[in-house]
Amino acid sequence: MKIVFITLTTPTVRGEKKNSFVGLTNLGATCYVNTFLQVWFLNLELRQALYLCPSTCSDYMMGDGIQEEKDYEPQTICEHLQYLFALLQNSNRRYIDPSGFVKALGLDTGQQQDAQEFSKLFMSLLEDTLSKQKNPDVRNIVQQQFCGEYAYVTVCNQCGRESKLLSKFYELELNIQGHKQLTDCISEFLKEEKLEGDNRYFCENCQSKQNATRKIRLLSLPCTLNLQLMRFVFDRQTGHKKKLNTYIGFSEILDMEPYVEHKGTRGLSSPPRIEPAPAPPALEGEVLTTGLPGGSYVYELSAVLIHRGVSAYSGHYIAHVKDPQSGEWYKFNDEDIEKMEGKKLQLGIEEDLAEPSKSQTRKPKCGKGTHCSRNAYMLVYRLQTQEKPNTTIQVPAFLQELVDRDNSKFEEWCIEMAEMRKQSVDKGKAKHEEVKELYQRLPAGAEPYEFVSLEWLQKWLDESTPTKPIDNHACLCSHDKLHPDKISIMKRISEYAADIFYSRYGGGPRLTVKALCKECVVERCRVLRLKNQLNEDYKTVNNLLKATVKGNDGFWVGKSSLRSWRQLALEQLDEQDGDADQSSGKMNGNTLNKDESKEERKEEEEELNFNEDILCPHGELCISENERRLVSKEAWSKLQQYFPKAPEFPSYKECCSQCKILEREGEENEALHKMIANEQKTSLPNLFQDKNRPCLSNWPEDTDVLYIVSQFFVEEWRKFVRKPTRCSPVSSVGNSALLCPHGGLMFTFASMTKEDSKLIALIWPSEWQMIQKLFVVDHVIKIMRTEGGDANPSETQYISEPKLCPECREGLLCQQQRDLREYTQATIYVHKVVDNKKVMKDSAPELNVSSSETEEDKEEAKPDGEKDPDFNQSNGGTKRQKISHQNYIAYQKQVIRRSMRHRKVRGEKALLVSANQTLKELKIQIMHAFSVAPFDQNLSIDGKILSDDCATLGTLGVIPESVILLKADEPIADYAAMDDVMQVCMPEEGFKGTGLLGH
Repeated sequence: MKIVFITLTTPTVRGEKKNSFVGLTNLGATCYVNTFLQVWFLNLELRQALYLCPSTCSDYMMGDGIQEEKDYEPQTICEHLQYLFALLQNSNRRYIDPSGFVKALGLDTGQQQDAQEFSKLFMSLLEDTLSKQKNPDVRNIVQQQFCGEYAYVTVCNQCGRESKLLSKFYELELNIQGHKQLTDCISEFLKEEKLEGDNRYFCENCQSKQNATRKIRLLSLPCTLNLQLMRFVFDRQTGHKKKLNTYIGFSEILDMEPYVEHKGTRGLSSPPRIEPAPAPPALEGEVLTTGLPGGSYVYELSAVLIHRGVSAYSGHYIAHVKDPQSGEWYKFNDEDIEKMEGKKLQLGIEEDLAEPSKSQTRKPKCGKGTHCSRNAYMLVYRLQTQEKPNTTIQVPAFLQELVDRDNSKFEEWCIEMAEMRKQSVDKGKAKHEEVKELYQRLPAGAEPYEFVSLEWLQKWLDESTPTKPIDNHACLCSHDKLHPDKISIMKRISEYAADIFYSRYGGGPRLTVKALCKECVVERCRVLRLKNQLNEDYKTVNNLLKATVKGNDGFWVGKSSLRSWRQLALEQLDEQDGDADQSSGKMNGNTLNKDESKEERKEEEEELNFNEDILCPHGELCISENERRLVSKEAWSKLQQYFPKAPEFPSYKECCSQCKILEREGEENEALHKMIANEQKTSLPNLFQDKNRPCLSNWPEDTDVLYIVSQFFVEEWRKFVRKPTRCSPVSSVGNSALLCPHGGLMFTFASMTKEDSKLIALIWPSEWQMIQKLFVVDHVIKIMRTEGGDANPSETQYISEPKLCPECREGLLCQQQRDLREYTQATIYVHKVVDNKKVMKDSAPELNVSSSETEEDKEEAKPDGEKDPDFNQSNGGTKRQKISHQNYIAYQKQVIRRSMRHRKVRGEKALLVSANQTLKELKIQIMHAFSVAPFDQNLSIDGKILSDDCATLGTLGVIPESVILLKADEPIADYAAMDDVMQVCMPEEGFKGTGLLGH
């Protein structure tokens, strides 16, 4: 038996070494924030300027110190950054929590964002926030440190006129596609572009379009030069971002002199003198020296920001940053900070971790002072100076007091943890002594013994959780004794050890040597014997079934039971084995759920047992001899060994008398139904065959009155006439389904000639007389034709009786429109159009829906007796109850679905959509089905262009069975290549809704 002792680890404290740094907690997916915070923290000029910002902490201070009962909460972004920097500088913790800063920005901690975009937006927000400061050294720190200037210069080839557009920059965005070296990327950024042909430039001097050249001219460079390597680019084929995992070489020393031009010149000769950016004064009288001595353009690498991972939508951000005071390199990985050996930047391990496959390009060899990376996305260079800053920036007093208070809390926590650790060790020692005392006495030799739960013994040895009372209930059978099958989860221990356990921990029940259940042992032996005997008995019964049964010695057995009796017997024996697990109904003191046990019993009762397949509903022998056969007395005796409770029917047993009576009545009813169907078919031949039917749009000349019934009534009646033995006769017309709750008609004359014509059936007057004789008519509905009045005697008028109810008609139309715009999992069809012709392409089978089964076929497949509730077919003379308006609307929706069914033609693809689905989501479905990227899709419906990607299909008027036309701007040739990145990504929200865009 293995004994394990668990002890508490010592709290993580900041390293005692000089120049050690503090990490930042990753709150979920905030590693990109942590990397930039560490880079900005090690920019001494920026840190010093932020410490100079006025703070509202003065309102928080009271007397000579800070209010103990109140936690400090920064109010502005600057205060959050101040407090974070102060903790990073002087905290005793190994890492700190930046959640206050992240929450102030409104960032989603569970969503990884674009690190480069975060850097730009935060610098813009910080600059805007600091612009309100009175101190110029604080107000201008962002521009002094990070801001440079370049000009877009356009030169006319005809007259030589030069047009300039000045612009500030905080980082240079460098394209890396097709390049291997950083210098090549910079050269391409400054490369001259020719403006010719249709792209010619309009010269103000020449007053005409002329050939010209355009380029970017660097005018001034900042002290801190941020170079953004554009690794994350937009993939036109997929419609999403992808990462370029190509190696880019860069040196630790970067000479920018060849790339900076003199003002007023066009060449790259004679670099201009760049004015140094004034640095803010240091605290405590100390001075930080920065600037560009002697017009130098030489920069040295100070930080490399890394994205580990091959996808633009996942991965991890870390930063390699150089300590400006010691010149040593550190790797910042959230909470973990690692110092590089020998003051050298080491990127090798980061490149190895991102290796997706062995087929990737090998890493190029790098010379001394140069590095290669396929994961670096931002390089930070600092202007090289003659003197290294060797002074420490002092934290302001109010911030230091906050840090000291946090350190005190942390120290108290460390002391508390140490005490807990000591207590844990003391408990472990006490438990160790107890185990030593009892462990040798646990085994039971010749002395009396007891059974104890093995699970409880294992928990007793684990001191990480308190020892609970002994619980042996899981091992009891239905007789509250030890079940023989539970011996394997019990441990036999000496009575001496058991006495000590029960006296110290309590519990029970105590299971002595006499606790083993004799009844369960006997039953277990019987089950095992039957299991071993089953195969032999199966062969014996099969041989006995071949013999012919003579006289009245046989027994009736269901054919289904005979086919599966061995399987039923095996399942029954297995269930008896399994009863041991459920007999006690307890496991560690938890009783079984009563509802669950009731459900299980109900399911078991519903399953037919052996020979119950020949039971009639009255519990007697069924009348159908096709479902049973006679077996010999010997065969029945063998079967009874396995099924002692099976119903027994000797061969002389009579069938159920009640079933015989019902059978005769059923035969009589079938004959009656056939007679009724034949009479109705003969009386209404044209209605049955749908011949010579009247039409409202072409009113017949020989009558001025037509009657109306529900088309649903006609269809149900035709079903009965076709199959009278399978359907019940239709007893009533049920015209109230066509009326509103007020008794008014729900259709206009115009609608009955068009869209509502499928809901009604027109009846000739002669047919109506026959219908009144054959069926119960609840409401008479008719249309009468009359000549016009005195005003216009030549105009024919049509009057309905009862009259139209305008209010209910309008409500019905509104409800129908809502139903068409509030749907889920409905089918629409998409046609791809090329040169105004619909074409066929291979569809994605998992997105298509089709049906070869017609509505009528589906209705025919309904079980007998499942009829429409609006028709009472069980009582011949009973009238149908009047339905409510809601029921009528439900009936209308059923007919609408049937009448609107769209027949899919060749070249269409069917998609399943919902009304609340956006157009963007539909385009993604179409992209899968037609291999057309979302931005290349032009969609229209009924001539209306669908362009609002954020709008839902319901608001755009897309209803079930709609047909949408798709016209592709540019077909994609190789759609299969998209599989690697096809992660159906939703539209990127970026930093929308965060504090970064609030300014």
